[in-house]
Amino acid sequence: MAQRALLVGINRYKMENSDLSGCVNDVTNIRDSLIKFFGFQTDDIRVITDQRATKENILDRLKWLVKGAKAGDKLLFHFSGHGSQIRDRNGDELTDKLDEILCPHDMDWDGTYLVDDELRKIFTGLPKGCALEVLLDSCHSGTATRELLGLAQLPPALSFKPRFLVPPVDIQCRVDGDLPLQHLFSGRPNPNTNTLPPVPEYLSLFSGCADNQTSADALIGGKYNGAFTYYFCKHLRDVKGKLSRSDLLKRVRASLKHEDFDQVPQLETSKAKKGKNLLE
Repeated sequence: MAQRALLVGINRYKMENSDLSGCVNDVTNIRDSLIKFFGFQTDDIRVITDQRATKENILDRLKWLVKGAKAGDKLLFHFSGHGSQIRDRNGDELTDKLDEILCPHDMDWDGTYLVDDELRKIFTGLPKGCALEVLLDSCHSGTATRELLGLAQLPPALSFKPRFLVPPVDIQCRVDGDLPLQHLFSGRPNPNTNTLPPVPEYLSLFSGCADNQTSADALIGGKYNGAFTYYFCKHLRDVKGKLSRSDLLKRVRASLKHEDFDQVPQLETSKAKKGKNLLE
């Protein structure tokens, strides 16, 4: 049985005025939890941050993550950084005409981004009995685009910043609806019913916020972190990793609400996996 994890954290972006503050701390927080509570060795974990977290490097390591995966293997992909949306290029987005993207360090609006179709292609075909945990502390919402038109100009002294890159105006104008993050890996809606297919058996997907919200890059206890990742790791530490996915989600949501964060983390997985611990 193999255990492998890819952790990506990007504070420094090539695009001007796009830097974040808590993403690298998120990576070290997740890495520490995997080693202390889930039996990962240092060789099992690959970390890429800031300038090294280019599209090419992320894709290369994602292929390493899934290569030769077998039943019983435990895989984890964690991304902390900006998310956004771009105009759909191949006609498979039936509702909002937009593709969800993760933004690498060398992000631009001309193709240097990780589109949902690319990620789904990499993760499709994992064998039965393999567990893939995906943790996304970023934003992908079209609704968030409209909300952020004002927030994007807030002063740097603010104690939080949304993890969303506002698309150019031509892309914003095409936003007319949203899809849950589930389809990032599981497939497209039924054209007749607009319903999403079931989550693949191997997948558990945690996202830092609902699709009409933003994930915060926040000052917590004197250090910047992703608010979702911070409380995710805190509650894992509290129980030394022995906590079902559904209970973990409830505790993270409660902590965020208690600390006045508006975001509500989501979990997409099978009913059976909700009652099991992380990476089971």
